[in-house]
Amino acid sequence: MLFNSVEFLFFFPIVTILFFVLPHKIRWMLLLSASCFFYMFFKPEYILILFGTIVIDYYAGIFLEKADGNAKKKRLLLLSLVANIGVLAIFKYYNFLNDNITGFASLFSLKNPIPSLGILLPIGLSFHTFQAMSYTIEVYRGNQKAEKHFGIYALYVMFYPQLVAGPIERPQKILHQFHEKQWFSYDNAVLGLNFIVYGLFKKMVVADRLAVYVNQVYGDLAHANTISAAIACVFFSIQIYCDFSGYSDIARGTARFMGYDLMVNFDRPYLSKTISEFWTKWHISLSTWFKDYLYIPLGGNRVGKIKWYRNLIIVFLVSGLWHGANWTFIVWGALHAMYQIFGILTQSIRNRISVFIFRNHFPRMGAFINQVIVFGLVTFAWIFFRAKDFGQAKDMIAVLSRLDFSLHLTVICAEEGPLNLLFSFGVIGLLLLSYLLPKDLRLKRSTTFIFLATLLIIIFGKDAAAEFIYFQF
Repeated sequence: MLFNSVEFLFFFPIVTILFFVLPHKIRWMLLLSASCFFYMFFKPEYILILFGTIVIDYYAGIFLEKADGNAKKKRLLLLSLVANIGVLAIFKYYNFLNDNITGFASLFSLKNPIPSLGILLPIGLSFHTFQAMSYTIEVYRGNQKAEKHFGIYALYVMFYPQLVAGPIERPQKILHQFHEKQWFSYDNAVLGLNFIVYGLFKKMVVADRLAVYVNQVYGDLAHANTISAAIACVFFSIQIYCDFSGYSDIARGTARFMGYDLMVNFDRPYLSKTISEFWTKWHISLSTWFKDYLYIPLGGNRVGKIKWYRNLIIVFLVSGLWHGANWTFIVWGALHAMYQIFGILTQSIRNRISVFIFRNHFPRMGAFINQVIVFGLVTFAWIFFRAKDFGQAKDMIAVLSRLDFSLHLTVICAEEGPLNLLFSFGVIGLLLLSYLLPKDLRLKRSTTFIFLATLLIIIFGKDAAAEFIYFQF
């Protein structure tokens, strides 16, 4: 079920009203049933995959807590991880690996006897797989007690607000909340609605509007020029931010309405002054997941420089592969690894330049220039994220490199004409304006903001319920 659909408009208030009407001891049944219904709205049979991994991880957690000896605990943890990663590998990476084997074999005029599988990727598989894995890892580390209530554990994995696209919660943050009795709170209700309407504003007014132009340019690069291609790249940077952070806002809002607190997943990432800072503010739940469960176990930055660079490369390549079974995503991850390493290598000289030119004379200008550079680097990397294959990414870069700045209005405005382009810049202006609003009005307990955002959604929002970008992951 989509947050921006008519169905959710009825689903959310019905579930929420029932939640507060029912006794606390059976609320988990309501939320688990509602979450199953929410997920089965996409493809019903895939609920069985979730159920299978839930059963395995539930018992793995209990046995891990009871196990004597580190070797036995490691075997149990490995069983859980293999089960989760195995499901991810089959549904997300099997055909990708098989296609690459086929391509490699063809270089030697050989045939690959392994057949491809005609399966679809379950919605949000990477998200709930990583959330399930964090549970068994934390139980293994002794940071989380095994959850004895099977229904509560299943709800931890399947809680509908963040089931499909996160944020990826740790068990220490959310499991105990399902045991606590939640009371209706006017403040929670207003704050929750603030998050929801702001998320819908980002998705329906900004992201879906910009998607029209982005899709047109990427779909017809043969007739694009440098200006239209550059606009499409910038628009996609803003589109993917509003699309994904909009989902996270709605998830936080629906949970907060019922009294549950989900983590902040985005913190104005495009205002970052370094790529490293960007990754502390973009998709925070995933970046911290990789930091805690991959980067630090590899040694993090507490090793020699060569191994430090190796760790960064591994983390970002895995992050790219997590996002999609395509070489374009791996290149996207590799670019961010290169950005990080280059930033480390040039940090001292950049600091000296900053002190000499900007800090003493134009400190604000220095910060602004750094923000522009980071935004430009991130936007360039997004080309590989957005492109359907290397060919399309290559074509986009070729158009940008052609430096064709001829003012052909029909080319720059794409198919829907200047009105759509004007609307696109207008909604970006509305987004920027929303950041200038007082924090109390924008993010706290303001019914005024709810009214204004709802009005903008009704007037400027796209009619069709478009799927969220991160659903494919």
